[in-house]
Parts: sequence; C-alpha cells; structure tokens
Amino acid sequence: MTTNGQGTANSDVVIDVRGLNKHFGENHAVKDLTLTVRRGEIFGFLGPNGSGKTTSIRMLCGLLTPDSGEGTCLGYDIRQQTREIKRHVGYMTQRFSFWEDLTIRENLRFIARMYGMPDGAERVDQALAHLGLVSRANQLAGSLSGGWKQRLALAACLLHDPQLLLLDEPTAGVDPKARRDFWEELHALAARGITVLVSTHYMDEAERCHKLGYILYGKLLVQGTAEEVIASQSLTTWEITGTDLPALAERLRLAPAVEQVAAFGNALHVTGSNREALKAALAPPMKEAGREWREVEPGLEDVFIHLMRNADDAPAAAETATTAARKSHAK
Repeated sequence: MTTNGQGTANSDVVIDVRGLNKHFGENHAVKDLTLTVRRGEIFGFLGPNGSGKTTSIRMLCGLLTPDSGEGTCLGYDIRQQTREIKRHVGYMTQRFSFWEDLTIRENLRFIARMYGMPDGAERVDQALAHLGLVSRANQLAGSLSGGWKQRLALAACLLHDPQLLLLDEPTAGVDPKARRDFWEELHALAARGITVLVSTHYMDEAERCHKLGYILYGKLLVQGTAEEVIASQSLTTWEITGTDLPALAERLRLAPAVEQVAAFGNALHVTGSNREALKAALAPPMKEAGREWREVEPGLEDVFIHLMRNADDAPAAAETATTAARKSHAK
C-alpha cells in the first residue's frame, strides 16, 4: 500500500488496514485484521481479556510492527511512518499513566514540554477548563479517585490536538456516573471530527459506539453497527417470565436447539440460531402453566455469547476431526 504521507486532511478514512498479523512466539495474537474506520466515528473493540484488542490498537498507532499485512493510519503507513502517526494520535492505556506526586496542572505541563509545545501553558489551561479540572488543578494526581484520574488521562491525550484517540479499556474501575460523563465527552469529540477507537468489556458502552467489532482468539469475527452485528447472526430469542425459572433453565440447556440460556432480572432469555428447531424444543414447556413467553429481539450480549460459543466449538471440532482422520489412516 502506498501513501503520500500527507495525513487525512482531505480524506474521510482514518484507519485503513488489511491482513495484519502479529505473533509473540507461538502465540498468534492477531490474525488477518482488516479494518476501516472513518473520520468522526466511535468504533468499539469488544472481546475478552487476551483476545488481541490491545495488540491491534498498538499496531495501529505505531507502537508494534505487524509481522505481515499493510495499511495506513491517518494517511501514514503503519510500517514506515510510525513517528508521524504518533504525533497525531492520543493513546490512553488501561493503566492511567502520570506522576502521582505531581499536581494535575504539573502533570499536564510536563506532557506539554515533552511535546515541545510553545503555547503549552495556554493549552494546559484550555484542557483544564474543557474537562472540568480547574478546581482540582493543584491536587496531587495520586490522591484522585478513578473518575478524576480518567479525566486527567483524557486531558493528557487531548493536549496535542490529536486527530485520532485510541482508548484501551478507559472506563475500567470507574463509577457509573464517571463512565457516563466520559462517553458524553467522547461523543462531543466525535462531533468535532475526532475519531475514536475504544476497547471495552461493557455491553452498554458497545451500544454507544457508532460501529463495533468483536475480536476473539486474535480474529475479528464481526463488525458493523449494533443493528448490523445483531442481524448478521440471525438469532431467535425468547423471553420467559413466571415461576420456577431456575429449574426450567436447567431443562432447556439440555435441548440441542438451545444455544444459550441466560437470566435477565426476573426473566430468562433463551436463544438459538435455528428458529424452527428452537420453537419445536420450546413447545412442550410452553404448554406448562405459570409462565409467559414472548419472542424478543436478541441483544448484543446474546450475539457475543453466540460468537464465543461457536469460536470455542471450532477448535474442539477441528481436533475431533483430526483425531478421527489419524485413526482412519492408522487402519
């Protein structure tokens, strides 16, 4: 892939990569990652710990070199122009990075000096005002709560006016109000044309993203809007309320057509990928008194559990097939 090295000032595409792979020894951490993210989008990376989210983000911002594949970030080649990428990216790690024995203002001024900003003091004042940190500017960073530390980390990321924010599980360990305020800020930034790529474990945060992707065992399994991701799996979900739901759940888990049974408050969600087979499996318990049944739209959590189950089954199926082939060959 070629690039003119001029960034994305005249382009709607901010991230455009194809076939990225990364190994750590025998561990194939990222497998054939292909991704396009446009200006002003909030793209959510979802997946369990160890799925490859952090490795993917680090390849995109030039901190890791892919073993294979090609692409651009902000119009710069992710292999050859990593220094230029870093100048225009704000990267917020899982662990907020700052000096705990310095105040909020001192932390931000130090970062401004690292970037060589001639107007550093003015930018620090603007960042403090923008993120509501003025009243705490002289408080030591080490004494801040999780939510205020999060604000400080975001202020540090925004100090050099990045075009792209890469946020690695930025809301882990903060309270619900701080999470909500943080996402309000992300949407305000996106409205200004800043692109955001964020990894998260939270389903409610996934629903706040313009687009999202689910990564597991290093492979991006599905991507699109929340509606597109849900529709792509063609799942059927029934909601059940009433009596003796725990015992019913145990029975339903034994039915081959039932892929997942999960409690949602005072209800059960029962999901399967074969609509008719699922309906047939549920027909006998539907006739029992004391419960109400209704078909509902599957949610993102239903989809991601389905994807995880299928991904977990794939290695086992491959191993079974390999074992069977070896036995057949031995005969």
